[in-house]
Amino acid sequence: MEGRPSVEIGVRQSTGGNVMEFTPTAEQQIDRSKQNPGSLGNTDEGLKYDIGREAHDFSCIYSKDLLPAEDGKEATKHFFQELLNILLAYISKSVKHSSKILDFHHPHQFKDGLEGFNLELPDQPDNLEQLLVDCRDTLKYGVKTGHPRYFNQLSTGLDVIGLAGEWLTSTANTNMFTYEIAPVFILMEEVILKKMHKIIGWTEKDGDGIFCPGGTTSNLYSVLLARFYYFPAVKTHGMSAIPRLALFTSAHSHYSIKKSAAVLGIGSDNVIVVKCDERGKMVPSELNSSIDAAKSKGLVPFYVNATAGTTVYGSFDPLNEIADICEQHGLWMHVDAAWGGGLLLSNKHRVKMQAIERADSVTWNPHKMMCVPLQCSAILVKRKGLLQECNQLCAEYLFQPDKQYDVSYDTGDKSIQCGRHVDVFKLWLMWKAKGSEGFEAQVNHCLENAEYLYYKLKRRTDFEFVFTGKPEHSNVCFWYLPQRVQNMPLGPERDRELHMVAPKIKEKMMEEGSTMIGYQPLGDKVNFFRCVFSNPATQRQDVDFLVEEIARLGCEL
Repeated sequence: MEGRPSVEIGVRQSTGGNVMEFTPTAEQQIDRSKQNPGSLGNTDEGLKYDIGREAHDFSCIYSKDLLPAEDGKEATKHFFQELLNILLAYISKSVKHSSKILDFHHPHQFKDGLEGFNLELPDQPDNLEQLLVDCRDTLKYGVKTGHPRYFNQLSTGLDVIGLAGEWLTSTANTNMFTYEIAPVFILMEEVILKKMHKIIGWTEKDGDGIFCPGGTTSNLYSVLLARFYYFPAVKTHGMSAIPRLALFTSAHSHYSIKKSAAVLGIGSDNVIVVKCDERGKMVPSELNSSIDAAKSKGLVPFYVNATAGTTVYGSFDPLNEIADICEQHGLWMHVDAAWGGGLLLSNKHRVKMQAIERADSVTWNPHKMMCVPLQCSAILVKRKGLLQECNQLCAEYLFQPDKQYDVSYDTGDKSIQCGRHVDVFKLWLMWKAKGSEGFEAQVNHCLENAEYLYYKLKRRTDFEFVFTGKPEHSNVCFWYLPQRVQNMPLGPERDRELHMVAPKIKEKMMEEGSTMIGYQPLGDKVNFFRCVFSNPATQRQDVDFLVEEIARLGCEL
């Protein structure tokens, strides 16, 4: 009840059929943990119980006792209540600035049964008490990606409304292939896609799309659609019926473009990598000469991928100039805005994607800058009907033409999948909760954090930027320079030493669990840190902490 303190319960005692709440002594908790190291008594979080509320013994209850079992409603309710306690404790800890991000262990430690956490699958069912312990331990030993000091990946944060949407989605447990089994979700997807089309700048008569399992799949759709648009015979006759194709992408683009060419039988060698400038932007003149060179070798160019928000530098290719070249050569223009798409919601920053409306297709991942729970990615296509024409096979057991409703809402034949997860509801619910203005404020806040970090590092002598100038997106790329490295002259030896700095700091960082940031080499540049901001919970104090933590862990290297 509201206002009542909560206590941590490690053991439970039965009293005449009803299991009443019992607060153990320290000795009793230790005794319980000796009996079962993975039990509720061996936890720094524990399960929370309100004082005065009846507690429940799950040691004799199994999954078969839950709904839909007869009289399973009460057991199901109590199980969910305890599970919710675990989730609430985890969420509360995840957003606490001073809490650890991870409790790192090596794979062999988990495989050996770390602290009673056994990953092996039993022949006989475990009781619900053990399952609750397993749920808690799974979260305990994972990485808190919603933590405000987690800067490791492009997808960070933990939005409570989005989480609620994910829970409801799993409860509904339906499939997105037909209106008859997912009527509300199908209509929500239509509404969201139209909203995204409008934000891109396409007219109402234009626009199609579907939600996909990640940006790589969305990018694959773009190549698939472009090939079908120019060479429709490939659908039935295969690659032997069409000429040898060539597609173009920048040196800083996502690897999924090459992967798409490999998967679709075009071949990764036929992906022409276009040079970038020092900021990681595709050079239009290089694209034009690459297209001419491919033609001279007998290849048939058909597709160009431009990136709006590269993975490492956060750079934006010059879309208008690339669109001119695509128009001149009659090529499909795709914009991979998986990372940068969220900036379209910001009046301040959307100018970085000027001319995106000229694209034939766009990838946009709301699970990145919009902080929607994973996964949530859309392939957006300007030509209406092309998705259906390319992928339709009219499976009779699903797509009967004589249903009692408008069968154009049976969207499953647009997809290369049959089963398709509902990824749209959590986004729809978050959009209702925040409005477009809320998303705009969120995006602006993340880029303000990046600018704050940039100016903070600029004032220090123990950090060096990978490229000059302010970041375009929320990516900040830099080296940490221990004093020993600062004193070395520029050259191969210094590069070798500097290359080892980021991995060593990252190792210490993960062992301590205080914060997380990614690193990588790129081209001729040795390992450097890439800090990315997409979590609206991150504040300037977290940025300050990151800088000081890197310096603390690396100063003696």
